[in-house]
Amino acid sequence: MLKRLPTLTSLPAPRHLLATAALLATGAMAAPDGGSQITQVKVYPGSATVDRVARIPAGARSVTIRCLSPQIDAQSLQVQADASVRIGETSIKVQDRNLDKECATPLDDQVREAEDKVAASKAETDSLELATSYLKTVATVPPSEPHSGPGTSGTASINSTTEALRRSSQDLLLKLHQSKRRQEVAELALKELTDERNRIAGPNARSATVTVTLATDRESDLRLSYQLRGPSWSPNYRASLDSTTGVVKFDRLALVAQNTGEDWRNVQLTLSTGQPTRATAGRTPGAWTLDIAPPVVVETARREFSMPAAPAAAPVMAAAKSFSDAAPDMPRFDVQVTDGAYATEFKVPQRITVPSGGQRITLSLGAQEARAQLISRTSPGVEPAAYLVAQLPTLPGVWPTANVALYRDDAYVGQGMLNNNNDELSRTGLSFGRDEKVIVTAEPQQQNSGSAGFTGSNVERKVQHAYRVDNRHRKPITLQVLEAAPVSRNDQIRVESQYEPAPTDKEWNRKPGLILWSTTLSPDASQRFTATHTLRYPKDARLIESQ
Repeated sequence: MLKRLPTLTSLPAPRHLLATAALLATGAMAAPDGGSQITQVKVYPGSATVDRVARIPAGARSVTIRCLSPQIDAQSLQVQADASVRIGETSIKVQDRNLDKECATPLDDQVREAEDKVAASKAETDSLELATSYLKTVATVPPSEPHSGPGTSGTASINSTTEALRRSSQDLLLKLHQSKRRQEVAELALKELTDERNRIAGPNARSATVTVTLATDRESDLRLSYQLRGPSWSPNYRASLDSTTGVVKFDRLALVAQNTGEDWRNVQLTLSTGQPTRATAGRTPGAWTLDIAPPVVVETARREFSMPAAPAAAPVMAAAKSFSDAAPDMPRFDVQVTDGAYATEFKVPQRITVPSGGQRITLSLGAQEARAQLISRTSPGVEPAAYLVAQLPTLPGVWPTANVALYRDDAYVGQGMLNNNNDELSRTGLSFGRDEKVIVTAEPQQQNSGSAGFTGSNVERKVQHAYRVDNRHRKPITLQVLEAAPVSRNDQIRVESQYEPAPTDKEWNRKPGLILWSTTLSPDASQRFTATHTLRYPKDARLIESQ
């Protein structure tokens, strides 16, 4: 059992929960209380690796680092030091933060002060209410009834007694009103401080304590590395289009959030796409067996002779939950980029502070520009409107798929999804809102059907779609018109399609039946597009259509 030396009790206890930890030494030679600090954090989606450094004095035999995050993964803890330090066993203890006075934060002190103010205000209010109740009792006692005490009539004038009661009650009621107001203000301040403390550390805050047995003859650094559950980061982008030049500026952003109970103050932050909380081995297929099902038993006999199934045995609880099972849900670059074989890491050049509490911190991690081909694209069969699309080359580097805020000529137009994989930007592009100067008109659909074949056993149906597009811009535009053509999935259904003008691509974006017309439309010009589809299938067949 650890024993604190008497000489340590006179030292001031550190108060900051997140950035300061107390060091305790035992044995023949002792180390005075010191401090540890977080030097580096590597954040993954759903977890983080924290590196801490503690200074240990010469002659230390044990060191205790207090007030760590309760989300620490014991199996991931690594302790390292210089060759002159001999490291023994390591233990981790998690307990309520209130049980360790050294883990109190300045916010805890403010909460206690607010509680004292509430108690003082309540005491004042209760005493004034008691005095007011006493005056009411005195004022309601009939004069003929013998009694003693302040306010009794006796030989005094009734008028003077009444005036004295009036002045006393007025003064008390005014003081009572003011006291209740002060109590309300004090309770509101206490609630705000309590909510803030609960937001940061939780209503039932806990803390972890790591104790390391060691031996060293000279002053050295002790380095701790451990995994925390919960912290996360996600990429985010902002794309700004200059419609005059066709240049798109991409700002690479990262959203970082953590609620571990440890503030990351002035740390070297690295963001990684790795997943240390995932399974380390893949599943293997089970055996594929064949058997003959037993004869079907009559229901009545089965009820009579079958025994109820025994309840499944409860699974044996492991001594400690695995890190991945215990991970809570979260309230999920040009920087130095390391593109490894299995993960990509983004090292933020400046030191970053990420407070605990779950609030998201947005980091700006560089910008990049790309020249785009601007296109007005419309799907008139779905919506008679055109949208401005920027087709871009594949961006260099690693760009994880994520949301992108879209701006056109410095005006926000909405949110999209940036997918830099599989030539998505060059094929589909980024849409920057509606093109109001391209007018799209869908003509009424024309359809007729009749019998076909020598015996009239087939149905022939003809469907025609026609659209008109007008360019109201003062310059030529590149226009793309998309149309869905019927695709037969049965040999009994035959489809013939005719287009005017001829389409540019009959499998746009690698999707069979998605027709693309692409053309250049001059200023104040219009273009008509038609698609005629003839369907033939047996008369007794039930045609299933889906779009």
